[in-house]
Amino acid sequence: MSKLNDTTSETRSLLEKARKIRLLGLDVDGVLSDGKILFSAQGDEVKAFCTLDGHGIKLLQKNDIHVAIITGRNSPLVARRARDLGVKFLIQGREDKRIALDSVREELGLDWELCAYMGDDLPDLSAMKACGLGITVPNGHSFVKKHADMCTETRGGEGAVREVCDFILDSKDLLADIHSQFLEK
Repeated sequence: MSKLNDTTSETRSLLEKARKIRLLGLDVDGVLSDGKILFSAQGDEVKAFCTLDGHGIKLLQKNDIHVAIITGRNSPLVARRARDLGVKFLIQGREDKRIALDSVREELGLDWELCAYMGDDLPDLSAMKACGLGITVPNGHSFVKKHADMCTETRGGEGAVREVCDFILDSKDLLADIHSQFLEK
């Protein structure tokens, strides 16, 4: 993704798309996590989530931007993470990401251009293409990167979601005020 200060026409176009966003849909494996699925000797699943991403998600929601987590797997760890972040829309066990996101979009009464989706692999592509802003990560599949509107500089699971949250908030001229609030504390 281009830097927030970049003045190229491509970045201006992305900022214009981001300015409209009212719903951000997120994949889990490869986006909210690094894409690795670890199992203990007892068969328990282990995932690592980035705290930077979590704070970005909270900032979006605090600024009236909805977040939906949509994943093809079913995981109590993802349910816990969504609950801890106050994410209202969690859809698990769904490979049809566009259809899943469409149900959230309709519930909120939003047009597709007001939605963004961030994914890293082929099951995410239809949702990314349907949205006003389709986003991927550098560790995403090469075919998905070809069809995304933007690719973060940060890898999935390492703060890429936060990068997108900041980009969206900055496009709406909210980020500087948010930063200043933390300087005053």
